Amino acid sequence: MLKLNFFVSAFYCSLCVMMNVASVHANEQSLKVPKMVIEDGPYVFKEQSGLAAVGFCNDTLYHQKLTGTLPLKLTHCRDDMILDRVNFTEQEVLEFNGDFQVVATSDFHGQYDLMKTLLENNGVIDQQGHWQFKNGHFVITGDVFDRGDKVTEILWFLYRLEQEAEQAGGKLHLLLGNHEVMVLNGDLRYLHPKYVAVAHRLKHSFEHLYGKGTVLGDWLRTKPVLVKVNNMLFAHGGFHPSLAQEKRSLKDINQVFKHNLVKAELDQERSGWAQYLHKTNGPIWYRGYFKDNGASSAEIDLLLSHFDIDHLVVGHTSQKQVETRYQGRVIAIDSSIKRGKYGELLMVDGDQMWRATLRGDKLPLMIKNH
Repeated sequence: MLKLNFFVSAFYCSLCVMMNVASVHANEQSLKVPKMVIEDGPYVFKEQSGLAAVGFCNDTLYHQKLTGTLPLKLTHCRDDMILDRVNFTEQEVLEFNGDFQVVATSDFHGQYDLMKTLLENNGVIDQQGHWQFKNGHFVITGDVFDRGDKVTEILWFLYRLEQEAEQAGGKLHLLLGNHEVMVLNGDLRYLHPKYVAVAHRLKHSFEHLYGKGTVLGDWLRTKPVLVKVNNMLFAHGGFHPSLAQEKRSLKDINQVFKHNLVKAELDQERSGWAQYLHKTNGPIWYRGYFKDNGASSAEIDLLLSHFDIDHLVVGHTSQKQVETRYQGRVIAIDSSIKRGKYGELLMVDGDQMWRATLRGDKLPLMIKNH
């Protein structure tokens, strides 16, 4: 591990240039900035001279210059973090098959402590927060951002856990949800007041903390919008039947969506199918499995047949628990963790499925016709 060198003036000037202090996003200008003691970060930036981090501990803004080669030890408040990778490649493998257990959940929405309790009590992590799911696959169908006040903590936790899973022969799949895409595009209407204050103190819009050239921002930009694991297809919102009717492939859906991810980074405006995928019937927004006039049973069968799966697994639409629709063919895994009181996991072992409770109990899935 390498000791961090601290500096103020040179780094702060370069950070100001990077963050363009003069421009503050209109969305944040319209939000009331709360008075509170802030603890948040770190936000790590890639600069020509190396890596630099900024954050708040006990309401005090700090700056760190990170020198040397990776891995680097980064001290944030009372915790030490290991920065072991800063360059990422687009995740292009979207299908995984094998003899392993699968656990899935969705919509953490900044509820870091509840998330850790849920994962620990169900054997995904140990008491120290490290991976213990062996060669299992852990799928999160998006929405880490917004509503809650510990989004940054969750992101760095998943950044570390992803690497630990790989080293153990397992896999962590973090998918993009509508709130990730909203934040990357500067739609901050659900931002927790803490992050309004963070952006105000740093004198710039919140989405630039996750812009290109930031470690977490670049990491998020490589994440897919869907993944297929054994006989299950995962996405945040779901798949409109038209995707099967038009015989769209998983690769095409993900690729077109990702190539049009952030409006401000595009050479031209989204149009055609790209615009469609980012609208109401796209994979991060679709709610058609939970509406009276939504997808029909025949359309669900068409989707299952086209994508060669037995189950569609989605978050986005809140439930009281993990449960199913369409006689088990659709599984809803948004168990309202965002409320900060309770949450569940979907656990799969071969042909067996169950809901795993916050206490770690394994209960049968509730089957609903629609």
